[in-house]
Amino acid sequence: VWKMKTLLVLVVALIALQSVLEAIDAAECHGKPDPNAQQNVNAIYTQAPVFVRSVKNAKLYTIGGGNDTINLVHIWGSPYEMGFAHGQLMEQKASEFIHAVWNYLEGQVESAINGTVHNLQPWFVDLVSELGMDLALDLTMDATRPFTGNYFYEEMQGMADATGLDVKMVERIHMIGELTKGSCSMYGAWGNATVDNKILQLRALDWDVDGPFKDFPQITVYHPTNSSNGHAFANIGWTGWVGSITGMSSVQMAISEIGVSFPDSTFGNESRFGIPFTFILRDILQFDSDLDSAMKRLTDAHRTCDLIFGVGDGKQLGPEAFRGVQYSYSVANFYTDTDNMPVASWHPRISDVVYYGMDWLCPGYSEVLAAQINANYGKITPEQTIKDITAITQTGDLHIAIYDLTDNILYTANARRDGAGGPANAYDRAFVRLDMTATFNETQ
Repeated sequence: VWKMKTLLVLVVALIALQSVLEAIDAAECHGKPDPNAQQNVNAIYTQAPVFVRSVKNAKLYTIGGGNDTINLVHIWGSPYEMGFAHGQLMEQKASEFIHAVWNYLEGQVESAINGTVHNLQPWFVDLVSELGMDLALDLTMDATRPFTGNYFYEEMQGMADATGLDVKMVERIHMIGELTKGSCSMYGAWGNATVDNKILQLRALDWDVDGPFKDFPQITVYHPTNSSNGHAFANIGWTGWVGSITGMSSVQMAISEIGVSFPDSTFGNESRFGIPFTFILRDILQFDSDLDSAMKRLTDAHRTCDLIFGVGDGKQLGPEAFRGVQYSYSVANFYTDTDNMPVASWHPRISDVVYYGMDWLCPGYSEVLAAQINANYGKITPEQTIKDITAITQTGDLHIAIYDLTDNILYTANARRDGAGGPANAYDRAFVRLDMTATFNETQ
C-alpha cells in the first residue's frame, strides 16, 4: 500500500511538473572558441585492432595506443546474453563506471542544491530536493518505461547478473541523458562540399570533461543473433553503457546529437513522458535500415526534451543522405541544406551541408563552424575535419566521431584520462581510424 501511495504521489508530481515545462524564447548562448585555436596535426592511429581476451559471446580488442587507447568490445546473442557477456568481459571496468556515474550524479545534485556549477536540468534538481535522488530517478524511469523496449532492460539485467551490480543502479544511471545539459556540434556534408562527393557526418560531444566518462572510452559492437533484435551496430560510448549518443550501424547509418539549452519558440513544449533520447537513437542504429525509417521513428515517437539530432545514410545520394532534426515533445522537424534552421547571419545556409554549433541559438560557435566549413568547402575529408574544423571551432571536448558513410570508416578521439598526458580535449588529441566493414564482419 505504501509503495502504491508513493508511486501515486510521484506520478502526480511528475504530471504537475510536465504542465510547467513549456518552451520560451531563450537568450542566446554567449560562448565562443578561442580566436587563437590551433590546428590538430597529430598523426592518426591506423593500426589494426589488437586482441586482448574473450569470454563466451564476447571479445575485447584495443585500438589506438598509449594515452589514446580505446576498448573495442564485440558481443553476440540475445539482449540478455549480450548484456551478460559485456558484464563478464568487462566486469571491473563496468562496475567502476556504473559506480562512478552514480557518484557523479550525487555530486551534481549536491552542487545544484548548494547553488554551485552543475549540469543538471532544473526540474530534476527540484524533484531531488523534494523526493531524494533514488525516488527522483525511479520517477523518471516510471515516466519513460512504457515507451522503452524491454530489450534495454533485459540487457541491463544481464549486465547486473554478470557484474553483481544492483540492477536498479544500472537502470537509474541510464536516465542521465534526460537529466543533464550538454552542448555539442554536428554536420552532415555531401556532394560539392566533400572530396569525391562522399557522405560525411560529424558528431562532436561537448559535455563534462571533469566527470568520469573520459576514463572509460569504449566502442561496443552488437551482433544480435536473431533478426528480431535488429542488425549489427556500434555504440560509441563507455564501458557498461547501453544507451546511444554516438554510433554507426552495419547498414551505413550514423547518429549525431546536441542538447538544446537555448531554444526558440518553434520547439514548443517538453515532456518527461516518452522514450529517453539515448534509447531512441540506439533504436535507429539497431533497427532502421534507411533514413526514411529513422525519420518515421522520430515522427511517431513519444518525444521528451529539446534536442537536435543528425541522422546520416551512406546508401543515399545528395541531400537524401542526411537530415538535421529539431526534436522536442511538440515537434520533429527535418532539415536539409536548403531549409536548414534557424536562419541568421551567424548560421548561414551552406549548399550540401547541414550543421549546428553547440546549440540551437549559439552565434559564437555557429559562425566559427560555418566559417571553417566554408574555408574547407570542396575539400572536406575526415582528416581535414580533424585538422581544421573541430580543432578551430573547439568542439568535441569529451569525444568526437567523424563518420565516412561512403567508405564505412570511423574516426574517433577521446578526452584526456585522469593521470594521462597531452591536451585535455578530444578535439586536440590523436584520432583513431577504424574500418567498420571489417568490424561488423567480426566472427564469434
